Amino acid sequence: MYFNYKLFLKAEYLALFRRPFRLRRWGYVLLFSGLFLLFLLVVVVGRALDHVFFRRFRKQPVAGPVFIIAPPRSGTTLVQNLLSLDEERFVHLKMYQTIFPAVCYQRFIDALSWLDRRLGCPFQNLMSWCEKKWFGGWDDLHKMRLNQPEEDDALFLYAFESEAIFMLFPFVRELWEAGFPDALPLEERRKLMRYYRSCLQRHLHANGPGKTLLSKATQSSGTVESLLEEFPDAKFITIVRHPYRSVASHVSLFVPVWQAHSPDIAKDGPVARDYARLAVEWYKHLFTFRQRVTQRQYHCIDYRDLVRNPRKTVENLYAHFGWTMNETCRVRLDAATHRQRDFKSKHEYTLEEFGLSKEWIQQELGEVLDAYGLER
Repeated sequence: MYFNYKLFLKAEYLALFRRPFRLRRWGYVLLFSGLFLLFLLVVVVGRALDHVFFRRFRKQPVAGPVFIIAPPRSGTTLVQNLLSLDEERFVHLKMYQTIFPAVCYQRFIDALSWLDRRLGCPFQNLMSWCEKKWFGGWDDLHKMRLNQPEEDDALFLYAFESEAIFMLFPFVRELWEAGFPDALPLEERRKLMRYYRSCLQRHLHANGPGKTLLSKATQSSGTVESLLEEFPDAKFITIVRHPYRSVASHVSLFVPVWQAHSPDIAKDGPVARDYARLAVEWYKHLFTFRQRVTQRQYHCIDYRDLVRNPRKTVENLYAHFGWTMNETCRVRLDAATHRQRDFKSKHEYTLEEFGLSKEWIQQELGEVLDAYGLER
């Protein structure tokens, strides 16, 4: 299993010794680092057991996987949810499956679920209550439930190659490779991709050996070149939303977490600006990537079309890739489209709140804005 321990140790050093001592920050860092290492150990044990009890997963092909990749707050969750309705074609990852990425754990959870149903679902009811307590505050931004489709960022987090680490370690420049794995040395990138492939093999083996893997990861905006190298037959779906809105919304997710452990981090300070720089570089990276991949493997969605008419957007995507949609999926898609039309986000943010400006976005992403017809 790949784990970037050098980056982990560097992050710990930066958080504990490169800033003035604060008991609160030390408490957060040590507590969550300990929990992370505990979960990592559990995953390592589970993956080792897979080689004993489920060895056939190693022969599981990952043929033509579909990756939904775009900077955060661009509609990737909506596209994943819509495509996940095609259950006959796709198998996606659920949150609990990304937390416990081992066949043995998923088989154990399946057994517990079967027993729970036989007993009248007491555990399921308890977990539903807990989920509302744990995740309910995020519902307007990104609804999370253990048994719902989720991005596979946790798989990269276990490798310590995920932008999620910036929540606890807000040193974007110093830990750049965490949010931009394509910047890793070639051999490190390949080790990371071999680990990622093994995760997908396990998931397909346990949940849909004959289906197409559907993955969604905003984190992969900085990993697309590595993914193409590892999965040359993959298909890539990206979404373009105006960076005036997505960049501000992206930064807004992390500010409350930073201020929880480090109240001295200003909302419009250098940490927020460095994190916004990551989002901007993702835009550039994806824009360059579209020229490196064949058109038959790549489809770009305009965010405005997606929210205006989700069904038409998905139908165009299917036509582009030559997929056929059965009637059951069409009915589900119609229902989801009606629900989406009633959705109105309660969260609006401006660049200025985080020390950013439209002029800076224009300077950095002018070519992208013009190419996609986004107003300056």
